[in-house]
Amino acid sequence: MALLTWQDKYSVGIQQIDDQHKQLINMINELNDAMLAGKGKEVLLPVLNKLAGYCVSHFAVEEKLFDTHAYPETADHKEKHNKMTAKVKALIGEVQNGKSTISIEVMSFLKNWLDKHIMETDKKYGPYLNSKGVK
Repeated sequence: MALLTWQDKYSVGIQQIDDQHKQLINMINELNDAMLAGKGKEVLLPVLNKLAGYCVSHFAVEEKLFDTHAYPETADHKEKHNKMTAKVKALIGEVQNGKSTISIEVMSFLKNWLDKHIMETDKKYGPYLNSKGVK
């Protein structure tokens, strides 16, 4: 059962970004499904590594758009990206060192970050970039 389902409310009005956010939802759901099936430990590290790669590539796309179109909240948004990337890398380190396994806490963090980041942070840049011709 999916922890998260794509809804139009998540759309920032930029197809490339919406498609990437859908990929993020799929990764979170993959991890949640594995946890529910008792296989969370087996897929935790591969999914977290995929999530870390996603963060780097997705955030780079957003930040290039910000820089290209002089988005006024670029610095704040980049700082949030840096914190998320650091958190994912810290989780990977904890898993590799045997200090952490998949838990409701990890899933809750990912779900809440996605909801909060898209709904409160990413939704701000959509109209701005749309006004610059980015669709």
